[in-house]
Amino acid sequence: MNDDIVLDAAGFTFGARIYRAEEPSGAALVWLHGGAFMFGDLDMPEADAVARALAAGGVSVVSVDYTLAPQEGAAGLPEPDGVDGMPSPEELFLMRPGPRAAFPVASLQTVAAFDWAVAHASELGAAVDRVALGGASAGGNLAAGAAVRLRDRAGAAPSALLLAYPVLHAELPAADASLLAALEGVPVALTFPPEAVAAITANYLGGADPGDPYAFPAGAALDGLPPTLLLTAERDRLRASAEAFACALIAAGVDTEVCRAPGALHGFLNEPGHPAALSAVARMLRAVGV
Repeated sequence: MNDDIVLDAAGFTFGARIYRAEEPSGAALVWLHGGAFMFGDLDMPEADAVARALAAGGVSVVSVDYTLAPQEGAAGLPEPDGVDGMPSPEELFLMRPGPRAAFPVASLQTVAAFDWAVAHASELGAAVDRVALGGASAGGNLAAGAAVRLRDRAGAAPSALLLAYPVLHAELPAADASLLAALEGVPVALTFPPEAVAAITANYLGGADPGDPYAFPAGAALDGLPPTLLLTAERDRLRASAEAFACALIAAGVDTEVCRAPGALHGFLNEPGHPAALSAVARMLRAVGV
């Protein structure tokens, strides 16, 4: 049974959907969908299908409907030509009306959702020390940034950090020759050109410092973060961000696992039957101790 709840943080109300494990394993996950900080909702497969699959595997999920960033950044995005089934930026905004706000609102809401999950762990069939945190794409950024906030707060902290094709740098690291080769033939909208990344970043920040470690955690001191699983796609420009972050985590002494899905594109969790998505869910279950 799934329940929708309303939470409040950073001056905004926001929602969350609770997916209770069919046979609780004692673990729970606070999960955040992607969408360039501007798009997405709880019904997209990256949110709903992932949560349902994890709940079926014994992990209760709190899927967060965080306040999205303003829509001005859509002006810098390439049209999604050649991407089957992808609506235009204009259509995406019509699909998700409501208040919008720049950083740090969604970041603080992520912390509030995690705190709610810890406070209600027993209702979720989870132990208070087995509440993990994770997200995909922009949601992976929010999860990682919140993990840094929680470490600095020195209170309850995630048992694990699960990041699927996240963006962790304000400016993407350079792509090496193998990544450039893998991007050949990928639709422009999925190659994250520099001008698109700059527009998304500026729109999300809303004037905040791009070096703020809570906004783009690749610039943070990473020691003390929880064990981290990074799921990447071979044909994804954001892979450079995830892999650079993984190296920094390892250098900081954080238990880190990186899994690259061969042949996969960015956003593969939005295709529930895709082999990469099935493998990712299995790895996520193992990462939270199921």
